[in-house]
Amino acid sequence: MSGNTTEQKILKGNDPVRLNLTTALVQVLVWPFVYINLFMYFTYRKKPALQAEPRYVLFAQTLLADSALFIMTDFVVITIHVHLLLPLPFCIPVVVSSQALALVSPTLITAMCLERYVAICFPLRHVDVFTPTRTVFISVAVWFLSYLRPFLDLCIFFNTMPKGYMNRLNFCYYEILLVARWHMEMRGNLSVLNYLVLLSILFFCYVAIIRVARRASGADRQAASKGQRTLLLHLLQLFMCTLEVFCPYIESQVILIDIDLFIVVRYFNFLAFTILSRAITPLIYGVRDEKFQAAMKEFLLQKRSKVGFGH
Repeated sequence: MSGNTTEQKILKGNDPVRLNLTTALVQVLVWPFVYINLFMYFTYRKKPALQAEPRYVLFAQTLLADSALFIMTDFVVITIHVHLLLPLPFCIPVVVSSQALALVSPTLITAMCLERYVAICFPLRHVDVFTPTRTVFISVAVWFLSYLRPFLDLCIFFNTMPKGYMNRLNFCYYEILLVARWHMEMRGNLSVLNYLVLLSILFFCYVAIIRVARRASGADRQAASKGQRTLLLHLLQLFMCTLEVFCPYIESQVILIDIDLFIVVRYFNFLAFTILSRAITPLIYGVRDEKFQAAMKEFLLQKRSKVGFGH
C-alpha cells in the first residue's frame, strides 16, 4: 500500500498551483489540435479527389490516430488532476491503446515519406507501387504492428505480475504494465531501435530527393524541392518523437533529485514530444499543401453557406 501511495505522490506532486497550471496548459494545447485534426479529416472524407491519392489516405490515418491519442492522454491528465484512481482492468485497455496510437503516427509518417520518395525519384512507377489497394494494406499493417508491441507487453505483464496486483487502484500510465525491471529495459531498447530504423529510412529518402532536386529542372526541380522541404519537416517531427523515447531515462534520474522537478520535466516532455511533435503534421498538409488547403477552404465555405441558409 505504501508503494502505491508513493507512485500517486510521484504523479501528482506536492504543488497544487503547478498542477492546476499544467493541467490548464494541456487543455489549451490539446483541444485546438483535436479540432483542427478532425476538421481536416472531415475535409478529406468530403473530397473524393483527396481519397484517391495515397499520401492523403495515409495522412488521414495520422489525423485519426493523433486525435484519439490526444483525447486519451488528456483523460489521463484529468484523472491525475482530480486524483481519480481507477481499477487496473479499466486502465490496461487505456494504456495499451494509448501506446499503440503513439506508435501509429511515426510509422505512417515514414510510409508517407517513402510514398514521396517513390513519387519524386521514380514517378513512372509511383502509380503501380502505391495503388489504392496497397495503400489501404499499408495502413492496416501499420495499425496491426502498432498494436502488436503493446499486446506483447501485455502478455509479459500477465506472466510476471505479482499476486493481487490486479486488485490495485492506480493512475492510468503505461508503467503499470512494466512490473519487471528487465521488461522495462527491453521496452526502452526496442523503442530506441524502432525510431532509429525509422529515422534511417527518412534520412535515406531525404538524401535521395536532394540528389533528384539537383539534377532536375523546371517543374520537376520545383516538385523535388518541395518534397525535400516536406521530408525535412517530417525528419524534425520524427526526431522529436525519437527524443520522447529517451524521456523515461531522463525522468528516472530527475525523480532521484526532486519529485516536484520530476513533475515539471514529465509535463514538459508530454507537451513537447507528445503533443507538439504531432502538431507538425497538420502544419505540413494544412498550410504547406496547396491542394489540401484549397479543399479545406471549400469545405469551410460550404459549411458557412449551409449555416447562413439555415438562418
